[in-house]
Amino acid sequence: MTGYRIADLRIYTIKPRGLGEFIEIFDTLAMPVQLRHLGPPIAFFASDIGPQNQVVHLWGYDSLADYDRRRIARDADPDWPAYLSASGHLLVAQENRFIKKIDLASVTRFLGSEGAAQ
Repeated sequence: MTGYRIADLRIYTIKPRGLGEFIEIFDTLAMPVQLRHLGPPIAFFASDIGPQNQVVHLWGYDSLADYDRRRIARDADPDWPAYLSASGHLLVAQENRFIKKIDLASVTRFLGSEGAAQ
């Protein structure tokens, strides 16, 4: 999460046996729009152990104002409705939460020593 102060943590639950279709739709219709307005995600994962049929993704922002500005631009993009229309039948639930970055001195020291050792 380097460079970002907050992250939008999203968990989408997909209908059973629909994960492959959702990922294809997201990759071809949503991701190009997201990349234009939000930049690349910090992470993009699918559940493996625990609750199934979930896609977890993290998007970084400098502030809530930064999030609002980029989200409004994404939502106004003429290509965005195609994703919403194509994926709607696959979504069972969505969770969104904002999380704040915590700077830990021990991690900073570790990363500094790893960089110096290379």
